[in-house]
Amino acid sequence: MNRIMATLVASLLVYSAPATAQNPATPRGTNAEQEILNLSKTKWRWMSERKADSLAAFFDDQAVFVHMGGTWGKDEEIDIIRSGRIHYKHAEIFETSVRFIGTTTAILLNRIRLDAVVGGNEVTNPFMVTEVYVQQNGTWKLGALAFTRLMTP
Repeated sequence: MNRIMATLVASLLVYSAPATAQNPATPRGTNAEQEILNLSKTKWRWMSERKADSLAAFFDDQAVFVHMGGTWGKDEEIDIIRSGRIHYKHAEIFETSVRFIGTTTAILLNRIRLDAVVGGNEVTNPFMVTEVYVQQNGTWKLGALAFTRLMTP
């Protein structure tokens, strides 16, 4: 399972680079792009406020989460947020981009500095965060969230 997850994340990173490229059918500044950007901002706010129920409705049932300490699914991520094992206090977003694959998949990249409490310890890390959104019945859901720690601050 972890091998499959690693392959999925590697594929997403390959297909989403360079971050500034766009699908010609969805140019920068489109309503779809702005919708994804707004959803991501809302997700970060809900994570910082530990709104587990809102996140549970927003995360697809098959969603995957990749962290420095492991990979898991929706139920465990919600439990981690609800219990406070990870408290995403604040994500300062420095760069963001959106790329579409067709009309039902969006890949968002965020370069952030994340202030969090993990296992009772305050930590700050620079990350490139990959968010994959899938549209189902006209509604966007988060399908994957992967944190890649950057070596530069």
